[in-house]
Amino acid sequence: MQISANNPDRKTWLHVDKNSDFPIQNIPFGVFLTRDDIITIGTRIGDTAIDLGALHQLGYFNDIPLTDDIFLQDTLNDFIADGRKTWRAVRNKIADIFDAENDTLKNNKQHKEIVLFRLDEIEMQLPVQIGDFTDFYSSKQHATNLGTMFRDEDHALLPNWLHIPVGYHGRSSSIIPSGIPIHRPQGQTLPIDAKEPTFGPSKFVDFELEMGFITTDANDLGEPIPVNEAEEYIFGLVLFNDWSARDIQSWEYAPLGPFLSKNFASSMSPWIVTLDALEPYRVQGPKPVKEQMPYLQTKGKKSFDINLEVAIQPKKAQETVVCRTNFKYMYWNMSQQLAHHTINGCPVNSGDLMGSGTISGPTPDSLGSMLEITWKGTKPITLKDGTERQFINDYDTVVMRGHCENDGIRIGFGEVKTELLPVFIPKKK
Repeated sequence: MQISANNPDRKTWLHVDKNSDFPIQNIPFGVFLTRDDIITIGTRIGDTAIDLGALHQLGYFNDIPLTDDIFLQDTLNDFIADGRKTWRAVRNKIADIFDAENDTLKNNKQHKEIVLFRLDEIEMQLPVQIGDFTDFYSSKQHATNLGTMFRDEDHALLPNWLHIPVGYHGRSSSIIPSGIPIHRPQGQTLPIDAKEPTFGPSKFVDFELEMGFITTDANDLGEPIPVNEAEEYIFGLVLFNDWSARDIQSWEYAPLGPFLSKNFASSMSPWIVTLDALEPYRVQGPKPVKEQMPYLQTKGKKSFDINLEVAIQPKKAQETVVCRTNFKYMYWNMSQQLAHHTINGCPVNSGDLMGSGTISGPTPDSLGSMLEITWKGTKPITLKDGTERQFINDYDTVVMRGHCENDGIRIGFGEVKTELLPVFIPKKK
């Protein structure tokens, strides 16, 4: 089935600003609460949210074999489990319904009042029920920077890094959508030159600029996913801020890796942009430094040209962009990550989330964490309001944005925006 929704010449009868992340060629999927307090699955074109549940009930998807309640749910899990053929058919149909040449819905005022919402009339929700979350460590620049920082330049990359997509299993219960504030975490840390740890608030709270991909039901227990079939099981991508408490992390990570330093919160953008929508933005990834094992060798272009940026906004002040980088810098791509994840027979389910790991580029302005930007806090940066930052302060808001653009068509992810609040203090009873 062709991806007719991606036609760059297609126009829509809905208003779309010139620099919108959500033209008719995007058609992402999300979950939102309507003005009538009804949770529905929807999409977005420009600044208009579209209730797919209502659209389906009104008969606009009758030529696609869908269950009656497929969009009347509070997560996308069941829709994602239907597979790529269904996703593609639905995106193509939505593009046809809102095409400038199609008057069927455009001229039906009653239906439009039921189906269409302004963005200030809805509240975005977490789009999937995340059963499992895996975080990778797949940026060579990021891994080299951290290895240099904590070891030395000659031993920056550990011996396994160029052979496998390194990763760990994280915690899904603390993954939240954009707009939900988080609290500064507490834990044990080992101060410089101290022999014993202390307990208290983390002093080194950091963002990690990542992309996340959402999987569908992919394999049975014991069945690996071939690397060049992996994209069949990837629904789409989101922006992902995998928050980190660096001082807690440095004390706890040996011998089993991150724990409390990573599981206090991760933030994701609410609209999932499908792999189909990103098809025109494929690029070749970095050339392998060492020959990869056959199960990790990919064919064709498996990386995507996604421009990314991070800004820090202090309370009641203007934001400052502190990082501009690109997803195409990732050494290990999503297909390799999923193939490696399942090579031992680990099953992957609908709604599982895989984080790319921090995305850093080759230049000082393309580093995807404050740990790198300030080089472990030794080189503070100055924001537009004149204040300095080593890491993230209380009441700072971290904003991440991402988009692709070529041939005059821009496809974006919107933003993931999260404020860091002080340590949680229980209310007195």
